Amino acid sequence: MRKNTSTASAKAALDEQSRALFRQAVAGAVPLIHDRVHHEPPAPPAIPKSRQRDEAAALDESLRDVDPLALALEGGDEAAYLKPGMSPKVLKDLRRGRWVIEDQLDLHGMTREEARREVALFLAECRRLRRRCVRIVHGKGLRSPGRLPILKHLVQGWLAQREDVLAFCQARAAEGGAGAVIVLLA
Repeated sequence: MRKNTSTASAKAALDEQSRALFRQAVAGAVPLIHDRVHHEPPAPPAIPKSRQRDEAAALDESLRDVDPLALALEGGDEAAYLKPGMSPKVLKDLRRGRWVIEDQLDLHGMTREEARREVALFLAECRRLRRRCVRIVHGKGLRSPGRLPILKHLVQGWLAQREDVLAFCQARAAEGGAGAVIVLLA
């Protein structure tokens, strides 16, 4: 039995020596507080806050500052619409391209019924996605009978009847000119 006690005491001494060496080796270590790793979920997509602020400021300025003389001087023979009660500055800013065009619909090659359905679906989708300024390309009617822009007049009529349309005007030359309309949605 003596061998077991001496072996046990030798083993205990070795264990104590090992513990002392281990404590010396990790003397500067800081114990972990948590035993699990926390993974952050991916960051949400960026929201263009500055653009939203700019557009809100543009709409606010348009609603506050009414300058009917400036609008009359800027007029032309192209079709334009402004919802009753809206400041003329809204239309002026839309004509000048102050709003960023966020989406577009091209009606080339569509019949009247197809175009009407597509315009309604497009505007509903834009409202759902909170797109405020959009372009609808209706074409110039160059391939229509008599070369008349049939869809152009239909689209303008449909837009003027909608509650969610605040204003629209003919697109600038670089954006489609007489073949497109820029629409500002509520």
